[in-house]
Amino acid sequence: MSIIVKFFVAPDDTSASLALQTGPGRTFESLSFGDFDPEEAVVEWECLLAGGTFEELVAAGEPRIVAGQDDDGCVVFALSTRLSAALADATHSRLSDVAASWTRLRAEDGEVIDAEIADAIVSDPAALVSSARRQNQNVYCWVA
Repeated sequence: MSIIVKFFVAPDDTSASLALQTGPGRTFESLSFGDFDPEEAVVEWECLLAGGTFEELVAAGEPRIVAGQDDDGCVVFALSTRLSAALADATHSRLSDVAASWTRLRAEDGEVIDAEIADAIVSDPAALVSSARRQNQNVYCWVA
């Protein structure tokens, strides 16, 4: 379980990787959350929004690690182009439905996420993706 989760906007992988040690800070537009596994979450969101299975996406290398290692250290990963497009194109109602479905998926694994918090965890990054796309940039996630 992650303690600190920050979704942030960066122009490219190289710039995003600079956030590895200390997080995105004030350099990048960002959102902060905590206490959920964002790597698992973004794969589940992509399945819910765009189809496919969790196993297929993981086998395809999602989420793509940009910096760090996925072994108790900090890591920066990129949201996939497909997920970014699905988040940006989804209506608020669709995002709420995805949040509710995601909450049920997490509950099946014994993880309780409040419905309002889940809604923010899904819809706020969607708004960040929309902002990033207008700037011709990408969304990444820093996990510590």
